[in-house]
Order: sequence, then C-alpha cells, then structure tokens
Amino acid sequence: MTRAAGETDGLLRASLVAVWLFTAVASLVELNGQSREVLAAAGIASPSWLVQLLIVGGAAADLLVGIALWRWPGRASYAAALALMLAMTFVATVLQPSLWLHPLGPLLKNLPIAALLWHLYRRATP
Repeated sequence: MTRAAGETDGLLRASLVAVWLFTAVASLVELNGQSREVLAAAGIASPSWLVQLLIVGGAAADLLVGIALWRWPGRASYAAALALMLAMTFVATVLQPSLWLHPLGPLLKNLPIAALLWHLYRRATP
C-alpha cells in the first residue's frame, strides 16, 4: 500500500469513527427528545423503560463500534461495524420504511458507509 493510500484509508476510518462516536453521543443527548421521537414515529412509545433501553442499547452499540474502529482497525472491526449498520438499517426499514425517502437521507447515507467499510475491510490484512 502506498503512503497516499494509507493516509486516505486513515482519513476514511477517522470519518467512520466520528460517525459512530457522535451518533452515540447524539442519541444520549437527545434521549428525551429526537431519539424518543424516532421510536415513537415507528410506533414504539411505551413502555418508557423499553424505549430508554432501546436508545441506550443502540448508543452503547454505536460507542463500542466507534471505539473498535479507532483502537483496533482491522477486518474484525470493519465487519462488526458493517454488521451493526446492516442490522440497524434492516430494523429501521421494517419499522419506518419512509426513512428511505427522507430528504436528509438517514438510511440512504448507509450505502456509502457500507462501501467505505467494505473498501477498508478488503484492504486490511487478515
């Protein structure tokens, strides 16, 4: 791998780390705001403990993947990130398929994220 390619891969990885870490933080900061609204729009508004568990659990998963991508870059971390993203995208699609048509692309953004993860996975040493 050339130095430029390594630097590019590092920048791609750093951008993915930022996505996962900031998503975790945003989910918790908005615990009683937008996070609950997203679930309520999908028909999950009660019981309150379940809503909170889903939000905190999702944020914890995002945090763990962000840390893994940052601290242990490699095929296992890229595969875990891709699996989590695909699982969350599937669940969101089932619960609220209209998110695919949202003007800000909350699900559509997962397509380039998947491409980045696949690129990094293929370039990582086994």
